[in-house]
Amino acid sequence: MTGFWLVLGRLALAALLGGLVGIERESLNRPAGFRTHILVCVGAALVMMVSLDVFNMFRQVSDADPGRIAAQVVTGVGFLGAGTILREGATVRGLTTAASLWVIAAGGLAVGAGLYPAALATAAISLITLVLLARLEPLLMRTRYDTLRVVIADRPGQIGKVGTVLGGMEVNIKDIRVREYADDRLELTLFVRLPMGLAKGELLDRLRGIEGVSEVAGAL
Repeated sequence: MTGFWLVLGRLALAALLGGLVGIERESLNRPAGFRTHILVCVGAALVMMVSLDVFNMFRQVSDADPGRIAAQVVTGVGFLGAGTILREGATVRGLTTAASLWVIAAGGLAVGAGLYPAALATAAISLITLVLLARLEPLLMRTRYDTLRVVIADRPGQIGKVGTVLGGMEVNIKDIRVREYADDRLELTLFVRLPMGLAKGELLDRLRGIEGVSEVAGAL
C-alpha cells in the first residue's frame, strides 16, 4: 500500500499543477477554471494510485491490468470537456479549455504513478501554450484580435448579414454575444481575428453599409 505521506504529497502536487493551469483559465472567465482543474487533476492522481495499489494487492492471484481503471479517466474527462464547449451559430467556444482539462487529467495520472518529471513538464508546457503562445499566435499567424460592437435591427437574417460581410473580408468570428434592446434592436459584441492587411476604415464602413445597422464601433 502507498504510504500516507506519499499519497498526501502526490495529491498536493496534483492540486498545485491543476491550480496553476486553472488560474489561467479562470482569468479569462472560462467555464472550467481554477477549482475545476484542481479537482480533475487530483481525481486523476487518486484514480492512478488506486489502480496501482489494487494491482499490487491482487497481483499474486490475478493478472489484471493496472491501467484499466485509470484509462476510464480519459473517457470521463472527455465528457466533462464536452460540457465546456459551446456552439453559437458558426462560432465554437471552449475547445482550448476542454483540451486543458484533458491534458491536466493526464498530468494527474502521471503524478499518481510517481512520474513527477513528466507531470511537471506537462504543466509547464500547458502554461507556456496557454499564456505565452496566446500572445505570439497573432504574430505567428499574421493576424490580430479585436472586439467589434454592432447594433442592428432585430429582424430575421440580420446577424447572418453581419457574418457574411465579415467572412467576405476574411475576418474570423471567435466569439459573439447578443444583447436585446427594448426598441427592437440587438447589440452584437464580436471578438474577431483580423487579417493583418485589413484597414480599420474599410471594415467599419462595410459594416455600416449593412441595412438595419445603426451603430458600429471597434477598438481597431
